[in-house]
Amino acid sequence: MTISKSKIAIGLLVVGIFAVVFGTVLVFVGPIIIDDQIVKNVEINPKNELSYTMWKDIPVPFFMSIYFFNILNPDEILAGEKPMVEQRGPYVYSEKRWKDNITFHDNKTVSYQEYRQYFFEESMSAGNESDVVTIPNMLVLGASVMMENMPFPVRLLISAAFKTFKESAFLTKTVGELMWGYDSKLVDFLNSYFPGMLPVKGKFGLFAEFNNSNTGLFTVFTGQDDIRKVHKVDSWNGLKHVNYWNSEQCNMINGTAGQMWPPFMTTESTLPFYSPDACRSMELIYQRPGMIKGIPVYRFVAPKTLFANGSDYPPNEGFCPCRQSGLLNVSTCRHKSPVFISHPHFYNADPALLETVSGLNPNEEDHGLFIDIHPETGVPMNVSIKLQLNLLMKRVSGITETGKIAEVVMPMIWFGESGYIDGPVLNTFRTNLVILPMVMEYMQYIVIGFGLGCIIGAVALILSKKVRCLTLSFAVTVETRWL
Repeated sequence: MTISKSKIAIGLLVVGIFAVVFGTVLVFVGPIIIDDQIVKNVEINPKNELSYTMWKDIPVPFFMSIYFFNILNPDEILAGEKPMVEQRGPYVYSEKRWKDNITFHDNKTVSYQEYRQYFFEESMSAGNESDVVTIPNMLVLGASVMMENMPFPVRLLISAAFKTFKESAFLTKTVGELMWGYDSKLVDFLNSYFPGMLPVKGKFGLFAEFNNSNTGLFTVFTGQDDIRKVHKVDSWNGLKHVNYWNSEQCNMINGTAGQMWPPFMTTESTLPFYSPDACRSMELIYQRPGMIKGIPVYRFVAPKTLFANGSDYPPNEGFCPCRQSGLLNVSTCRHKSPVFISHPHFYNADPALLETVSGLNPNEEDHGLFIDIHPETGVPMNVSIKLQLNLLMKRVSGITETGKIAEVVMPMIWFGESGYIDGPVLNTFRTNLVILPMVMEYMQYIVIGFGLGCIIGAVALILSKKVRCLTLSFAVTVETRWL
């Protein structure tokens, strides 16, 4: 039994109208469904296996690359000449991070401590931990600046102590010793007779306090009641603000803990976060869009004002006393030690700083920090945070170990922390949070297109039937006239 074209046309028309209506509904309801799925997947909730595992165990390869500024002319520096350095590295360490002591609270926040461990990766490094480098001796040059305003006899006693324990202005040690600690008779003496004077006990090293340590007790919002607040810091070590700086704004704890951000970002969004290592909140700004393995991202970078001094950028006045722009004085949160943070090689800093040290070559590709983030979820896809540690050194009368050193902010090391989502984690993320929402978005237009196709087909069938009828009628009329 054949089906008439009229019935087929009616069937196509009904299906087409239904598909167009359904597709049109999806156009309005689809984004709501997609956003709802994203919200459910990015809030901090143990029921969400994907996002909670990423947040808790951080199954992402992280690496820390260390570069030393090896001093080439220590004797000449003591005579007042300009320092000359060469960059040595990278010395690469894989970094394991995980959260512990996780406690959920009734006000939709969660507290945790994040721990970190470092493992040397010789195959990824330009040398090994037995390499020997020369850098400023923080125990001598840092303490000398700290003692600068002490009575002259006290400075003489400090100098005598340095001589007794054979401590000089510059230190030549292996990379491993400088990183994770070396035995110092001076440190042992001070800890024995002046307990609490030094922030370290046992071995003295630049990163001795970092390995197997945590970044403090963070309390962040879970986003379960308001997704716009997810990952934002409620308190750090029980504090709503810090007291290191000289203004209320500079002491504020803003943004997240620096790992994830709220979803639904735009090009007008920023990335605020609190860094315990820098003792302050920082904020990155949008630079450009990009794509990482099929996932759309926004790149955020540090603005030039991040480490600007109060004269060049008045809101930073609270971080002063300041020197040239490009330096952050962190002495207030580093036991009064004259330590400064900057971008590597004084990138984005006052050009005058490059005139004080030979051997620096700043550029954005090697020394600029950035975060590539998936704007719909607020999850970073690729992270590269780069900072430099500097020490103020100068001649201090009464402390002969400082010689005739000209006052200079001396680069010691710079480090880059990098991490990226890859492997099974990337595939799962792409499937659940990128491909499926994309399929749902395209599906609505496919359904509408299918419906319109059916309607056009139905119209075509109806028109073809009418044309056939007219043709037959015309043929009958002509034939009748001829007869």
